[in-house]
Amino acid sequence: MYRKILVAYNGTPESRSALYSCIQLAPAPEVEIHLLGVINLATYLMAGEFVAESAIRAEKTLLEQELIKGHKLLSDAGLKPIDHFESGEPVNVISDLVGKLGIDLVIVGHSRKRPLATRWWRGSVDTLLVEKVPCSVLVATDPCVPWPA
Repeated sequence: MYRKILVAYNGTPESRSALYSCIQLAPAPEVEIHLLGVINLATYLMAGEFVAESAIRAEKTLLEQELIKGHKLLSDAGLKPIDHFESGEPVNVISDLVGKLGIDLVIVGHSRKRPLATRWWRGSVDTLLVEKVPCSVLVATDPCVPWPA
């Protein structure tokens, strides 16, 4: 049985699949569920300092709101998530938390809808993560359950 699970979540349909996959695992009450939201600063830093600051603030607000929704979904399923809000490159942030917290399982979402060429050219978070973390990685694919209103 997994003792510590990290669910990467950013509000996208793919990351909602990760939440649902965590719920479907039906972890025991003593299992720690860590809910992680990551702002990738690299995407904003190229826009210039003023634009980057306002964009980062807006992104932080949106992600905080999404983490509240994700936390509620997990809580409503009887889980007790511990929220983490970080900034940096997602694979590095996840990898660092895996080591720091002693995570046994990482759950990430993945979309099959992106063209194969895009996935190959830009890489894939789940592919890079599998190579970088010393624990199991569950890759949740396209959501099949609608997001509650």
